[in-house]
Amino acid sequence: MSKKYQAKYQKLTAKLRSARQEAGLTQVEAGKLLKKPQAYVSKIERGERGVDAVELGEFAKIYKKDINHFIK
Repeated sequence: MSKKYQAKYQKLTAKLRSARQEAGLTQVEAGKLLKKPQAYVSKIERGERGVDAVELGEFAKIYKKDINHFIK
């Protein structure tokens, strides 16, 4: 990932982690709702795995947030 996007992506992953915690979900619980393993959620939150627009929409839905919350 280029340095140009690195800071923005770190902000996104922090918002994802915060939204999960605000929703009162563990990574395991979020993974189950997404039909993915806990490691999937963990890797995204640590920035080891990218997240596309469709996946971001799925996170927004289970965390009960507008998708714009994550991209501002």
